[in-house]
Amino acid sequence: MESQNTTKLISRKRRKDVGGPNGTTDEESVLRKVPRFMTVTDRPVRVYADGIFDLFHSGHARALMQAKNLFPNTYLIVGVCSDELTHNLKGFTVMNEEERYDAVQHCRYVDEVVRNAPWTLTPEFLEEHRIDFVAHDDIPYSSAESDDVYQHIKDAGMFAPTQRTEGISTSDIITRIVRDYDVYARRNLQRGYTAKELNVSFINEKKYNLQERVDKVKKKVKDVEEKSKEFLEKVEVKSIDLIQKWEEKSREFIGNFLEMFGPEGALKHMLKEGKGRMLQAISPKQSPSSSPARERSPSPSFRWPFSRTSPPASPGRRSRSAANAYDISEDEED
Repeated sequence: MESQNTTKLISRKRRKDVGGPNGTTDEESVLRKVPRFMTVTDRPVRVYADGIFDLFHSGHARALMQAKNLFPNTYLIVGVCSDELTHNLKGFTVMNEEERYDAVQHCRYVDEVVRNAPWTLTPEFLEEHRIDFVAHDDIPYSSAESDDVYQHIKDAGMFAPTQRTEGISTSDIITRIVRDYDVYARRNLQRGYTAKELNVSFINEKKYNLQERVDKVKKKVKDVEEKSKEFLEKVEVKSIDLIQKWEEKSREFIGNFLEMFGPEGALKHMLKEGKGRMLQAISPKQSPSSSPARERSPSPSFRWPFSRTSPPASPGRRSRSAANAYDISEDEED
């Protein structure tokens, strides 16, 4: 019963995947061709994907992710070709075979790695590893014997195409390095690699060192220009702020000056009040006419020193003098 349910599930997935571009995604279209004669039980579906996997990158990881997600229960086997086979049939690799084996083994979608994988899949190899499906992109890969090494897999209905990731591939990465060779050569020289290790000639080494110094000088000049620009911007902002404060203080000073010394300022009122007080002090108000007049006491006489006129006598002395004069006048009459 469980086997029938699993078979129905796979059949429904086939119909969905083969339904065409309407309503399907890239990952859903990987099962355009699946074997119709095969009955899959509840065991894991064994899917095989092979490649060189040089400079293992996100495009490799996405292809293996698609292969892993072909079925709900997938056991993913990945074959990696050896250095000898790859160098003879495709070209030189950046990473050696041990590094490529290790890189693929650490991908989380991979369950098993087959080392020294064959370039063309034989029936014996498929039977040995009990492979149900082969996952790979749909681009034909030619060899000396065939125009497409996966043609017999496609004819058997065991081929499940995956989608390539645009903009990323091993060839693209190598092209970037070759295009910017001088940049990366200078980079590694600065990191301590020798010219011999980089296969750089003596003249190119000196050229790269000179370019590095020139770039450092340019960077310093650029930094100075940026700092000078920032400083000028700060000075400009500060100047504007000072000018604004000066204008405010000037307006405040002018307002205070006019308030004190203007035509209607406080100084004029103060002078008027002072003038009025001075006039009151100089000409005091006279007493009313109904009040009795005060008798002024005679001012005391003043006698200059060495003057012949005698000073006025005191009342006691005056009475004695008058008595003496009276006595003298009586004697004369006698």
